[in-house]
Amino acid sequence: MENAERPQNNYHDLDEEVLFHVSQTFKALGDPTRIRILHLLSNRECSVNEIAETLGLKQSTVSHQLRLLKSLRLVKYRREGTTLFYSHDDSHVVTMLEETINHVLHRY
Repeated sequence: MENAERPQNNYHDLDEEVLFHVSQTFKALGDPTRIRILHLLSNRECSVNEIAETLGLKQSTVSHQLRLLKSLRLVKYRREGTTLFYSHDDSHVVTMLEETINHVLHRY
């Protein structure tokens, strides 16, 4: 059979770096506090203080979680004076979170 006649297989193996980053992302999304923060940031941009107040968390807890989420490129920030405002990094983050929430809600 010639190459043109063979069905295209879009599967490709994932290299170790990609596997590592995917697993780290799922680990990050395995924490209820981080899920709550991401869910909030999927709806609006917030400062650390706003996140802490809205979710009833300590500012230090929020800062710690945001550092991890930022390192995984799940959130980003912009500076306005001395205040940092956080938001989701891109639409992939929101889609991933919404799809997971919808999957869970579908069972109920």
